[in-house]
Amino acid sequence: MHPMLNVAVKAARRAGNVILRASNNLDAVRVEKKKHNDFVSEVDHAAEAAILDVILEAYPKHAILAEESGAQRLGESEYEWIIDPIDGTTNFIHGHPQFAISIALAHKGQIQQAVVYDPGRNDLFTASRGVGAFLNDRRIRVSRRSFMNECVISTGFPVSDQSYVDTYLAMLKDVLGKTAGVRREGAASLDLCNVACGRVDGFWELNLKPWDIAAGSLIVQEAGGIVTDLRGEQTWLDSGDIVAANPKVLAQLLHLLAPHVK
Repeated sequence: MHPMLNVAVKAARRAGNVILRASNNLDAVRVEKKKHNDFVSEVDHAAEAAILDVILEAYPKHAILAEESGAQRLGESEYEWIIDPIDGTTNFIHGHPQFAISIALAHKGQIQQAVVYDPGRNDLFTASRGVGAFLNDRRIRVSRRSFMNECVISTGFPVSDQSYVDTYLAMLKDVLGKTAGVRREGAASLDLCNVACGRVDGFWELNLKPWDIAAGSLIVQEAGGIVTDLRGEQTWLDSGDIVAANPKVLAQLLHLLAPHVK
């Protein structure tokens, strides 16, 4: 395992311990609303602090982009850690077991290392660029399905920003009509990992943040999948509009979404 990936795994597991302890008494967890349907708990902050302690002990001058503490430029490093301490906070505070820790490392803007850790299931997804993607040390690959009517596609609903809900519902209607089903589970990092290990055949969502998708995107790519924006281009990390699928399904999914892309 690459030394930087090893640090990310250590950080994710330490944050996972924080989250699991808190999950034993959710009624005691303090929760604040950042904006409509966008929550943050004291556990998010504690998990992020645990992650940063591990990373900055190993790499004290690396840059940080973290959901709760924002961007920190600690030196002139070409490395940046992109961190979501709890992807799926709404699920977590409701006791719904679909949330994860997402940690990615970018070098000169290109993601090189990725960890997505589901502490409830003790599922550890990892990837290093050019080395492959793994679930609990087992190599994973995207599905081999070719036909949309056989495929299950994952997605995420508009939550805090409702301005594009009509566009999204039109997309959802078309995808529902051409596939074996659509799933919405509430944690984009795990949605991407489910594409990577073949549990679903594709995924799309709009208006995400870099920390939601940075790690999961590399895991999909290293598992043989393709990640683009809604136009099939590579702006997804900046735009937050993302499509991921196995190579046989991607073009078909993009075709279904295309009439609704402005």
